[in-house]
Amino acid sequence: MGTPFDLDDEDSYGRWRARKLARYPKGPAELTVPIAGLGAVGDREREAILDRCRQANMAIYSCRDDRKADPQALRAFAAEFGLRSFDRHLCADDTGVTALSVAETGRRRGYVPYSDQRLSWHTDGYYNDEAKRIRAVVLHCARDAAAGGENALLDHEIAYIHLRDADPNFIEALMHPEAMTIPANREGGEEIRPARVGPVFTIDPATGALHMRFSARKRNIVWRDDAATRAAVALLNELLSAPDGPVIRCRLAPGQGIISNNVLHNRSAFQDDPMERRLVYRMRFLDRIAGTGAQAAT
Repeated sequence: MGTPFDLDDEDSYGRWRARKLARYPKGPAELTVPIAGLGAVGDREREAILDRCRQANMAIYSCRDDRKADPQALRAFAAEFGLRSFDRHLCADDTGVTALSVAETGRRRGYVPYSDQRLSWHTDGYYNDEAKRIRAVVLHCARDAAAGGENALLDHEIAYIHLRDADPNFIEALMHPEAMTIPANREGGEEIRPARVGPVFTIDPATGALHMRFSARKRNIVWRDDAATRAAVALLNELLSAPDGPVIRCRLAPGQGIISNNVLHNRSAFQDDPMERRLVYRMRFLDRIAGTGAQAAT
């Protein structure tokens, strides 16, 4: 069977592209699935979430009755979708569930996700090595901010289509093994993570699914110095900033969350309530959402 991500297989790509674009959601409402609570996902709700993940590699869930969240409930919810292998990253909690909130002290203080600043476009774990590739992410809002904190989302398969339609050479350039380099991370003069060099787009050999690692940051990133790579990155940034493009924007309320196959996303700056800080729980997985491989999407 052909694969839509083979640059030499235009027939498979054309069929997959047509289905993908026909089913892609036009806004957050089409992605949202109401559920009773994290521990009360019925078969119908589970299938509705999976259907949206097959369409767009992501879904928004909204808890109707029970909006309480704790690490055990979040882990159980994720396991409903085959997500069990947690990423044990630098700032991860022992539970595998990380609390994203403004940190004024400690190691987290130096990283943007633990601040109220704008978080630029990225996929999670773009600085990880291949063995720790982040395939899925769950974000769950426990408390929202007084203002701001909106997420923008884009299925990386839509980004792939945009680039390939413009010029297949852009895909070839972003699949080069030296397309993107993230320099080493140092704290206090000590290297705590070596430089990571690798492609932007890869195909998962187990599922045939497309994976993307990307960051729109301007500092601490080195792109391969060739014309096709520069043009591809410029076009991708144009797509991400287009006001009338396919980007989906949402502001999570308490009890709502996003489950995704690590799609492109960002977060706007926010202002906390003086009495209660914004709190979003994050889980990152080495697994992909079960049942959402390349053939499942077609």
